[in-house]
Amino acid sequence: MAMSTGQGSDEHDEVMSSINTTPLVDVMLVLLIIFLLTIPVATHSVNVQLPTQTIQPLQTTPKNIVLAVNRDGDVFWSEQHVDMPTLVARLKQVAVQQPQPEVQIRGDENARYEYVGKVVVACERAGIAKVDFITNPVAHGG
Repeated sequence: MAMSTGQGSDEHDEVMSSINTTPLVDVMLVLLIIFLLTIPVATHSVNVQLPTQTIQPLQTTPKNIVLAVNRDGDVFWSEQHVDMPTLVARLKQVAVQQPQPEVQIRGDENARYEYVGKVVVACERAGIAKVDFITNPVAHGG
């Protein structure tokens, strides 16, 4: 009986260089069929003619108060210059309104944080519950 050392038979020594993609294709086809069957169910809706009705608000919303702080620290209430004691007094008058209006602060980007911080503290002392900061949106170049 002769034993083969592998040096003489080259037909079984080749490395398999191809990948069997049949299972991958089968899985992808099953997923495609599932998606094709579920998409019409998800997008199906009944066409109805909805009635049109004007809605009267039950509660009136107060006008927001816009405060501006420039780079020098000057505070403006709707484009009217106010000092800190006047600002606190006017905010206290507004704070008792029901519902309470929101205070929106527009601070100059070159203003010191201290100036905007003083306005926030004035709002807090007056009892304003909601203070917003107004900024410009970031421009997206495309």
